[in-house]
Amino acid sequence: MKETSELLKLRRKKLDELIKEGINPFPNDFQVIHTSQEVRERLKQTEPDELEKVEEEFSLAGRVMAIRNFGKAAFFHIQDRKGKIQAYIQKGVVGDSDFKVFNKLDVGDFVGIRGRVFLTRTQELTIRVNQLKLLVKSLRPLPEKWHGLSNIETRYRKRYLDLLINLQVKEIFYRRNKIIQMIRAFLQDREFIEVETPMMQPIPGGATACPFKTHHNTFNLDLYLRISPELYLKRLLVGGVERVFEINRNFRNEGISTHHNPEFTMLEFYQAYATYEDLMDLTEEMICHIAQHLSGSLKIPYLDKEIDFTPPWHRLSMKQAIKHYGQIEPHILEDRNRALKHSQTLGLSPSAQDGVGKIVNEIFEKVVQPHLIKPTFITNYPTETSPLARRSDTNPEEVERFELFINGQEIANAFSELNDPIDQKGRFLKQLSLSESIEEVGKLDEDFIHALEYGMPPAAGEGVGIDRLVMLLSNAASIRDVILFPLLKPER
Repeated sequence: MKETSELLKLRRKKLDELIKEGINPFPNDFQVIHTSQEVRERLKQTEPDELEKVEEEFSLAGRVMAIRNFGKAAFFHIQDRKGKIQAYIQKGVVGDSDFKVFNKLDVGDFVGIRGRVFLTRTQELTIRVNQLKLLVKSLRPLPEKWHGLSNIETRYRKRYLDLLINLQVKEIFYRRNKIIQMIRAFLQDREFIEVETPMMQPIPGGATACPFKTHHNTFNLDLYLRISPELYLKRLLVGGVERVFEINRNFRNEGISTHHNPEFTMLEFYQAYATYEDLMDLTEEMICHIAQHLSGSLKIPYLDKEIDFTPPWHRLSMKQAIKHYGQIEPHILEDRNRALKHSQTLGLSPSAQDGVGKIVNEIFEKVVQPHLIKPTFITNYPTETSPLARRSDTNPEEVERFELFINGQEIANAFSELNDPIDQKGRFLKQLSLSESIEEVGKLDEDFIHALEYGMPPAAGEGVGIDRLVMLLSNAASIRDVILFPLLKPER
C-alpha cells in the first residue's frame, strides 16, 4: 500500500508540474485519423525495404502500455481499440518541448502521435514520432498484467481494468455484440420487427418469478421491474403486428449463480400463424447460423467438452426423456401419489399444493436435465407448469411447448400461444390462488384478457437467454464473464 501511495503522489506531482508549465493535461483537440490496425492494413502490401520510402504520415492515439527510455530517445507502445503499435521518439526530432512532456509520461497515460513508419532491426512496424501530444494524465498506476488483476472478484468489480489488462475479456464482449447483431439480422430478414415494451409494469406477468418493486411518486403507484415482456408483445399480435421481437433486460429478484443474474438479457419473439414446432426449426437454424459464422464449425469447444450443434437436434417429450435417462416407467408419472413417492426417493420435496405436473417437472430437472449436453428440444410440458401455453389437442394435461437445453442448461423456452381468453383467465386465476408470492395476490391482468377477447391470431412465441447463449459460444464458465457489470455483494 505504501508503494502505491508513493506512486500516486509521484503522478500527482507530474500533473502539477505540467499545469505549471502551461500544459493542459486533459485536452480534447487532437485529430485521430488512423487506428493501429489501419496502419498495418494500409502497409500490408508494402515490401519491408520500401517502408522507409512511404511518405504518408499517420495520426493515431491510445493508452501508453510500455516505455523503454534511453535518455534522448525512447520506444513506447500505445494501445487503441484495434490493438497495439510501437512508436519511437527522439529529442532531436520532436524538439525540447514535446520531449519534456514525454519524459513526464507514465504507463496508463493517453497520447496522440503523428509520424511516418519504419521497421526496427527486430522487424517490428514502428511509428517514427514527429509530434506528440499528451491527451490524458493517468493518476493511478495500472495493475501488473499477470499479478494485479487475476482475482476474479476484482475483475468483475473493476471491469474497466479487466477489459484493459485482459484483452481476451474484451474479445468476449465484442463476440457478444456480434451474436446480438446476427440475431437481429436473422429475424429482420424474416420480416420480424424490433420493438421496446415497458420495463416498469403495474402487474408482474408473463412468467412465474419474484419481481423487484418500485414506486412512481406522481401517480402514487407501485410498479414492478418486468420479469418478462410477454404479455405486452402478445398485445402487439392482437394489434396486427404479426412478427415481433425484443432484445432487452428482464429482472428477477431471485438467487445468483454461475447461470443466474438478477438482471439478464432476453430475446423474446412472436410469430402469428406458427406453432411451437415451427419455432423449433427456426431456433435450430438461427443458432447453427450463429455458431457456424463465429467459429467456422458446428463443433464448439466448451470448457472440458465439445458440443456438437450439427442438425437435426434431438427432440424428446418430457416423459420420453424421463423414461430414457431416469429409467422411470410412464405409468409412475401419470398418478400424483406414485410420482410423489418416486420424487421422494430422489431426494425431492414437492409441496402439498403441487399437482402431478409440477412433480413430474421436478423429476425431469433432477434425472434428465444434467444429461442434455448436445442441443435437445424437450416437448409436451405439463399444463400445470405452463399457464400461457396452448393445450395439446390430444392431451389436455399437456401443452404445445418446448424448452431447448444445451450443456444441461435451459437456453430457450417456447410454446404455441394460448389465445382462448376464457381458458387464459381461468388459468391465471388458478395460478394466483396457488401463488405463494404476496406480489401476485389479486393481480389479474384484466387488460390482457380484454385484448385476447378482441382476438389474437394463432401464434407461437419464444424466449432465448442471450447471456447463456453467449456463454456457450464464448467458452465462458460463468454468466458473470459475459455481463459487463454483474451484480455483486457490496465491498466491506
